[in-house]
Amino acid sequence: MEQRSESLVNWTKAIYALHAFSLLTGILGAATVVGAFLTGWPSIIAVILNYLKRSEVQGTWLESHFRWQIRTFWYGLLWVSLCVLFVIGTLGIGILVAWLPLGIVSIWFIYRVARGWIALNSRRLMYR
Repeated sequence: MEQRSESLVNWTKAIYALHAFSLLTGILGAATVVGAFLTGWPSIIAVILNYLKRSEVQGTWLESHFRWQIRTFWYGLLWVSLCVLFVIGTLGIGILVAWLPLGIVSIWFIYRVARGWIALNSRRLMYR
């Protein structure tokens, strides 16, 4: 049972690593942090893995990390979609103002991945 648990911890670490790789791609590359996180293949693979492995972590402390990772992706997509709708709704004028919320979402992504990974390494649950 311990070996299975450690295997699931490694899966969770790999998922955080995929998200972190997407963030790093956005920070170091031509893409934005938000764009790299939401459309980069590492984060998309990470979310797919979350859904594929979710039943295996059900009822364990790792379930909170999977919920944290999934919510990070989908809430981020929601916030970015709202920023895009704002830009479209203001006929492009909002693009000057949209950079601030997109910057905040970028910092939020980095925070969520870092906080989750730190808690995972300490074997702590993730709340909200």
